Amino acid sequence: MNISQALIYGRNTLIKSESPEIDAQVLLCHILSCQTTFLHSWAEKQLNQQQQDTFKQLIKQRQRGQPIAHITGQQGFWTLDLNVTADTLIPRPDTELLVELALSKLTDKMIVADLGTGSGAIALALAHEQPTAQILAMDQSSSALIVAKKNAVQNQLNNVSFWQGKWLDAITEHALDLVVSNPPYIEEDDPHLLQGDVRFEPLAALTSGDDGLDDIRIIVRQAQHCLKSSGWFLVEHGYDQAQQVLALFRNAGFTNISTHQDFGGNDRVVMGQKTNER
Repeated sequence: MNISQALIYGRNTLIKSESPEIDAQVLLCHILSCQTTFLHSWAEKQLNQQQQDTFKQLIKQRQRGQPIAHITGQQGFWTLDLNVTADTLIPRPDTELLVELALSKLTDKMIVADLGTGSGAIALALAHEQPTAQILAMDQSSSALIVAKKNAVQNQLNNVSFWQGKWLDAITEHALDLVVSNPPYIEEDDPHLLQGDVRFEPLAALTSGDDGLDDIRIIVRQAQHCLKSSGWFLVEHGYDQAQQVLALFRNAGFTNISTHQDFGGNDRVVMGQKTNER
């Protein structure tokens, strides 16, 4: 079997996947430790028996629905390569919007908390772009924090601290310049939880009560308490939750509130500023 034949096999086997050709290319690149251009430039190159057997095994895993990121153990986010496991959410491209917005407010030597850090994607992206900032990567899951710490070491980021705990429970009043979070926001009975990659991701990192907003309610209240005056709070939410989250921000006393759209044009992030002591 050569590279071209392997890709045809993968594409035909993964016919029910949303992106069979891309999936096959990613898995073959993972085995060969190469870039996609190599597959096209060396399409006639023969795979050895071990490479063929491994490729077929990985294709079968994907055929059963296992996420590509879990099969390879890696996912790109921002400019970083991250390790991911079943203990963390798989970083999505839409969450890069949260990073972009946070960077627009992030200045020299700020103290920033990333709540529910998971693989550390947001925290490490911010740490990479602003080396003088102090980033607190916080998560209730010790297993997730192990992954995040490994990613910090792998990407040589030394301005990140890791805290285990629930949201901002351990943070004192007026301690933070910026709070950012991609928390659970899916309704507990959402049928999409039985579809696609999310079937393999930690449920606690996905769902939050009957309307999906239980955790956001807690974080909004805590952020108002823990932020310094003029500090900023940014949170990712579901595509149909913008109005509810905006109301939560207003009721908590945030000002300069705005909503921002993801790559698909859906409302995805609300941000606001603390300007009054409450």
